[in-house]
Amino acid sequence: MRTLTISDEVVPAVYSLNIKQRFADVRLVLACGDLPIYYLEFVVTMLGQPCFYVWGNHDAPEVQADGQVVSYARGAVCVEDRVVRHQGLLIGGLGGSIRYKPDGHHQYTETQMMFRVWRMVPRLVLNRLRYGRYLDVLLTHAPPLGIHNGPDYPHRGFRALLLLMQWFRPRYLIHGHIHLSYGFSHTTETQVGDTLVINTAGYRLLDLVV
Repeated sequence: MRTLTISDEVVPAVYSLNIKQRFADVRLVLACGDLPIYYLEFVVTMLGQPCFYVWGNHDAPEVQADGQVVSYARGAVCVEDRVVRHQGLLIGGLGGSIRYKPDGHHQYTETQMMFRVWRMVPRLVLNRLRYGRYLDVLLTHAPPLGIHNGPDYPHRGFRALLLLMQWFRPRYLIHGHIHLSYGFSHTTETQVGDTLVINTAGYRLLDLVV
């Protein structure tokens, strides 16, 4: 399935009146956080394709041009702490980053992230019984620990995501948070067991196998 994945940056090639022509073959949009709500809504409106997203550590309610305060992207589906099935594709979401500020939005300790993984387990087991597999795509903001991580603590990944990959073997883990412009790592794809870990900071065009 031709898929546009986005996170972290408002990219001129995407935020453009030519988006429909440039991405005419896209059938799914996946967003991995730290994006303005207006940007998500623009992509959904212009492409007219389903969009699933998670939050990043910088996401917050947004005051739009008409003065309305919005806290979610209209026309898109937030998959935080849940799993949905779309055209046979099992998509789950665990957004946010490692906690580095006491009052930071969408920030979690390692223990909190592990608890979120455990809360998802019953649905994953049900998927296995119904469809023969636990999960196809996991959307996250932060990467797994030790994969595409930055050198500083705020850009460290989660050990809990490593365990989830080991136990439930999603085909893809797609994350953001690690801007290529930061120079931390230019590696954007890493195979870990059965899971292809993909950094989509900015945007990527992927052909997801259902």
